[in-house]
Amino acid sequence: MTLSDRTIAGGFVYPECPRWHDGQLWVADQHDSFVHVLAADGTRSDSFAVPGGPSGMGWLPDGSLLVVSMDDRKLLRRGRDGKLTQHADLSGVHPFHSNDMVVDAQGRAYAGNIGFDFYAGQAPAPTVLAMVTPSGDVGVAADGLMCPNGAVITPDGRTLIIAESMGARLTAFAIGADGSLSNRRIFAGLEGHVPDGICLDAEGHVWAASPYEKAVLRVSPSGEIVERVEIPDANPYACMLGGADGRDLFICVAPHHDPEVTAKLRGGRIDVVRAPAPGAGRP
Repeated sequence: MTLSDRTIAGGFVYPECPRWHDGQLWVADQHDSFVHVLAADGTRSDSFAVPGGPSGMGWLPDGSLLVVSMDDRKLLRRGRDGKLTQHADLSGVHPFHSNDMVVDAQGRAYAGNIGFDFYAGQAPAPTVLAMVTPSGDVGVAADGLMCPNGAVITPDGRTLIIAESMGARLTAFAIGADGSLSNRRIFAGLEGHVPDGICLDAEGHVWAASPYEKAVLRVSPSGEIVERVEIPDANPYACMLGGADGRDLFICVAPHHDPEVTAKLRGGRIDVVRAPAPGAGRP
């Protein structure tokens, strides 16, 4: 089944890593170095700068925001006073730009990285997924990943699923009581796609943005693509379920991925479709 989209907000440079939190949509405009907070109808309620370009976001149990600073390869913490401080330095384990991230209920952050100089045309290389403890200690949760990108954690906290963009697959891990990852398995092979940002619905399906195929895919727990959103005029890079009933699928869309091009075009936007199931963890 193919679903139709509509645009609710525009004028961004390169929106990425959307999150639905406290009844609002948080979006990282990576190439403009800002995080924007939007209502479900696209109205902006807040914006703040993130040096180094924001990427993955998540929240600690005390309500503080964690946000990746891509170019600096740091994890920043934003308290309720709005000030950004360094939570962790990822440069010791991330060889190139830090990227998307997921934070679990205990405040452990799993942060991926591109792993090679994409813009210089380097060949893709395996890299690591970092784990940062709530106190800011950095370790390696998994290695040998091909551009670990968007990630989700199941509501029971037992499984992490991550998009390996350069591996054309979604990969799942069991999460141990100490946050360690084990039992690596392929959740879905996505040959012909470069899965980017992902989100999880209440039926256990993963929505995955496939920018170069100009589509967002709904992938079943058996690994089958069962729905898709086609966006013929631009590239979808990430997605998130939210809205009043959890069934609004917000999609971050841009006409290109090169920062020099995106800055000139400012063609980034947020599209939305009605999804078959709400986001994971919704009643």
